[in-house]
Order: sequence, then structure tokens, then C-alpha cells
Amino acid sequence: MLKLDFDTDDGIGTRANLGMIVLETDETLETEFARMADFDGVARYHSRIPMVTDIRPDTLARMQDDLPASAKLFPSSLALDVIGYGCTSASTVIGSDNVAAAIQSVRPGTKVTDPLAALIAAGRSLGVKNLGFITPYIPEVSQQMREKLEKAGFHIAASGSFEESDDRVVARITEDSIHKAGLQVASTTGGQCEALVIACTNLRCLNVIPMLEDELGIPVLSSNTALVWHMLRLAGINDQMPQICRLFGTQMIP
Repeated sequence: MLKLDFDTDDGIGTRANLGMIVLETDETLETEFARMADFDGVARYHSRIPMVTDIRPDTLARMQDDLPASAKLFPSSLALDVIGYGCTSASTVIGSDNVAAAIQSVRPGTKVTDPLAALIAAGRSLGVKNLGFITPYIPEVSQQMREKLEKAGFHIAASGSFEESDDRVVARITEDSIHKAGLQVASTTGGQCEALVIACTNLRCLNVIPMLEDELGIPVLSSNTALVWHMLRLAGINDQMPQICRLFGTQMIP
């Protein structure tokens, strides 16, 4: 057998290497991540984290202990620019600082974000304060997230929830249902709504958002659009893609 010569290069991620920790139960984030971060030179890597199907504060909090093991499963040869943790509700319960600390315990120096931190950064970069707020969560989890957004300086002008605790069911909520919910919540704000937030990485929002933005005339943020936008901006990828949503035509305000 011939011994063949070869050359090496810098690999796929010549512009950025992005890592995403996805819930065991999530069926949506990876597909939407691929659509939003489809740039030459931007490499996308995924790891999974254990998660029971029932979304409650106690089940969400358990993931904090599993975050280091999930982060360790990314290729050790790569210096990831950003790691995103793809769970809005758990980020709310655990806290963004604790999420970052758990991941950085095995990936020191890597930037970390999550949907809650990303939604806050997105809202500030868009310059909006009054939000319409939609979740699929049970009231206790929805209320905790609402309180975190209000603590960050936002005002919830109106809110609504599908009140579904089973993440397998959340993944099956139709785009039409999400669209109708967006119109319904925005209509109850009396014109005060400056942006609409649709929380949860397992809700299929990417096709719905441009329609809602056209109909409502305001930015519409989902957990996934905010998370991927924030990861790209933290990695120094400032390409604008307003066809995805208004947020992707916006630069990040530090």
C-alpha cells in the first residue's frame, strides 16, 4: 500500500467555530440553527444534554450538573469561539451566569450565551422596552422568565402561554398556532408592544416570524433567532440577513 502525502489547513471554521448544546427532547433548534448560521467559514457543532420531557423548575435545574459533561463532548481539537446552551426555561431557572460558569469549567475562555441572555441582548440592541410575551410553559416557569426580563429593564405589555409541560408536545405545536398566538397577544397591548418575544427553542418559529413582522410592523424575537444572532455577533460574524428577521439586520450593542 502506498503511503500518501497530504497537507492540512485550518478546517471548516475559518471564520468561527460555534458549539450548540441541544436538549435531548428538542426537535427544532438544530434545523433552525443550520438555516440561520449558513455562512462559508462558519462551522456548527452540536452536543446533547439529558432532559426529561416534563418541563418544571425542578427538572430544569437538574441540567446545571450535566452542562460540563455536554460541553466536554465537543471536539477537543477545536477552540470554539462561542457555545450556546439551547434551553430558555432552564437558563431562566439556573441563571445565565451559572450556565456560563458550568460550561467554562471545562471550556475556559470560551464565550457562552443562552436564550435568556440572548433575548436581553437582542432587545437592548433593538432599543425596545415594551414586549409582548409568548411561552409554551406552565405558569410557574413563564412567570420566572417574565420576572427575569422585567429585572433586565423590559416591560411586559401582554403575555400568553400554551401552558404545555411536555416538551414532545411543544415540538408539535403548529406554525399556524404560533402565528395566531402572536397576533392575539400583540392585539391586546393597546399599541404599546414594541417587540414580540416567543420563548422556547422547541417552538417552530422561523417561518412564522417574517409574516408576523410584516403584519405587526414590529420586531419579533424567538429563543432561536436571538440565540443564534447572539452567538454570531459574539463570534465577530456581523453579516446582516434581514430576510430572516429584523434582528438579523442589527448589530450588537455591547
